[in-house]
Amino acid sequence: QVQLVESGGGLVQAGGSLGLSCAASGRILRINAMGWYRQAPGKQRELVAAITIGGSTNYADSVKGRFTISRDNAKNTVYLQMNSLKPEDTAVYYCNAERVLTTLGGDDYWGQGTQVTVSS
Repeated sequence: QVQLVESGGGLVQAGGSLGLSCAASGRILRINAMGWYRQAPGKQRELVAAITIGGSTNYADSVKGRFTISRDNAKNTVYLQMNSLKPEDTAVYYCNAERVLTTLGGDDYWGQGTQVTVSS
């Protein structure tokens, strides 16, 4: 079984910064991609940023230039640095691990979510 444990998040004023981290644990052999999604009240979950095991990144247009995703493959951990936060960034942020290969097979996993609130 694989678990994703998120940390970070909280309340910040507009223009401020926050950092999120997500550590995957279990009998992990390889994680193809890790990423962050978010879901605001009344809206669908959307991709914020993702990073492959090789370091290729993908960002939502709304966060380009403000958010930076990175990962430590040795620690199976992904990070999201969020700068110049806006009230519209307010959402529950979910960590995702895609195509996780373990000794028992492969699957996708989600974290429990962490709240990010940006006040105006």
